[in-house]
Amino acid sequence: MATPSNTPKPDLGSLRIGESQRKPRSTGKLFSIAAALLGVLIIVTGGVFAFRNQRPVVEVAIAQKATAGRPALLNASGYVTPRRRATVAAKITGRVTAVNFDEGMHVREGYVLATLDDSDVRRALDSATADRNATEASIADLEVQLKYAQLELHRALELQAAGVQSQETLDNARTAADSLRAKISLAKQQVIAAEARIREAQQAVDNCVIRAPFDGIAVSKDAQVGEMVSPISAGGGFTRTGIATIVDMNSNEIEVDVNEAYIARVLPGQPVTAVLDAYPDWQIPSRVRTVIPTADRQKATVKVRISFIKLDPRILPDMGVKVTFLGNEPEAKNGAPAPAALVPQDAVREDSGKKFVFLVKEDHVERRAVSIGGTRGTDAEIFAGVSAGDTVVVKGPANLHDGQAVEIKK
Repeated sequence: MATPSNTPKPDLGSLRIGESQRKPRSTGKLFSIAAALLGVLIIVTGGVFAFRNQRPVVEVAIAQKATAGRPALLNASGYVTPRRRATVAAKITGRVTAVNFDEGMHVREGYVLATLDDSDVRRALDSATADRNATEASIADLEVQLKYAQLELHRALELQAAGVQSQETLDNARTAADSLRAKISLAKQQVIAAEARIREAQQAVDNCVIRAPFDGIAVSKDAQVGEMVSPISAGGGFTRTGIATIVDMNSNEIEVDVNEAYIARVLPGQPVTAVLDAYPDWQIPSRVRTVIPTADRQKATVKVRISFIKLDPRILPDMGVKVTFLGNEPEAKNGAPAPAALVPQDAVREDSGKKFVFLVKEDHVERRAVSIGGTRGTDAEIFAGVSAGDTVVVKGPANLHDGQAVEIKK
């Protein structure tokens, strides 16, 4: 059967995609993947590079000159503390009327530091004095009456002997004389009681004067004129409990805490070298005064008190100080060389039985073989390989090697 000529034929050309309508999807994906891989590669490479260039942090110390004399057994730090230090307070509660000192002033024992308002206690003193005077005056009157009563008694005795007076009259005269004697005795006891009240009132007046308990320096002024002071702590913040703090500078000493693991190295009378933080170039000869026979369980330390051999005005309370406990004089050895330097024992390392240290040269370390002698406290004697003034590594990584760049811990 023939197909009619007017039937439409399929147009396959309409399905063709033009060049302008095509989207480069595959190319975009490949580009994104390549960019991500490149970024990861850059990050990994940078991390490796940064890790390789990271400098290890080390702690260093300066090699010290090995001086002749007593070796150092132990180092410790503490503070200057006076044995005689007092916060002077009043015995009573009162208002301050005068303050006669200032910080830094040298005061003698008995010096009047301050005075309190004594108007009330002086009135009590005047009252007690008046009572005593009145009682003494009454005694004089009673003594006059007693003289008259004795005359009456004498007359009654004569009349009784003559038989012209009754026994009752004689008894009355004798009773009157005895009564006056008793009143005089009572009045004398009242005078004694009044004198006791006077002394009590005088003591209250004296308590209004605050004096220095010993010779020393006033290091603080704790009250001003017009303030209230009290020997007991008040509930509010308007009452002072002290007037001044006095320090006896001649009693200054050093107090340090020594680790209980090393306390066996410390003995009473042991020589000590002290260096104040304020004067690092001044070595002060001292000696151990006492070892307090108790330990602090929390800090695992024992308190040691050290006396200065010679005091100096530059030594002030509460100054920081570093001390070195010294040992016995080393025995001289004929022909034995002197150590070249002293370094901390932690700076000495060992490799295959050979001792060495790492010296810091600018920002790199240099491995240096050393010849070790004995020990002086926490330091090791170096006879060769290190000179006084060299910088040695005390703490650092175990894999530290020669020529490696390092960073010094601040």
